[in-house]
Amino acid sequence: MAGGLLLSAAAAALLTAALPAHSPSSGFDNPPPDKIVIDVATVNGSGCPEDTAAVAVSADNTAFTVTYSEYLAQAGGGSDPTAYRKNCQLSLLVHVPQGFTYAVASADYRGFASLQPGATGTQKASYYFQGSSDTAYRSHRFAGPYDDNWQATDTTDWAQLVWAPCGVQRNFNINTELRVSAGTTSPNDVSFMTMDSTDGDISTVYHLAWKECPETP
Repeated sequence: MAGGLLLSAAAAALLTAALPAHSPSSGFDNPPPDKIVIDVATVNGSGCPEDTAAVAVSADNTAFTVTYSEYLAQAGGGSDPTAYRKNCQLSLLVHVPQGFTYAVASADYRGFASLQPGATGTQKASYYFQGSSDTAYRSHRFAGPYDDNWQATDTTDWAQLVWAPCGVQRNFNINTELRVSAGTTSPNDVSFMTMDSTDGDISTVYHLAWKECPETP
């Protein structure tokens, strides 16, 4: 699955309205005025079969979203034995205006979970630039009984931000995982956890920090 995913003006305005307010710290530069474009280079994993993941950029270049349509892990009842764990690996080609670089300052992961008493659900994620070390996985655990939307936020301090190399095109890779354990739940009861959306209302949001690249002689 590949292709430029620059939003139309109407869609971009809708996305910007849906994004949470985000105020960068004083160390951040303003986003570049020219529009960034994100191409999906590759998509792999049981949580994102072909054509079930989409990327969109906010109108003001401060964030981008990833929306999944078939990302669901479940356990118990008649669930497939392999369904308890789902993962997705996205490789994104981010076209950045010349003279700028970016880093992911925070990420908001969202979905829905229905966990029976005694069951647990876990969301994990990491990301890295091609050729760089993988960031440490961050995980969030939810315990049953639980039957509601869920959200998990990962934030990186300014001093710890990993910036895209200036003057070099490197893919941005995202790894995510959902895992459900039936635990002490009755074998007949099903627990599940999703990170998908059928109407585009539930998305993963990656908030971007920007700075200008140093001038080259």
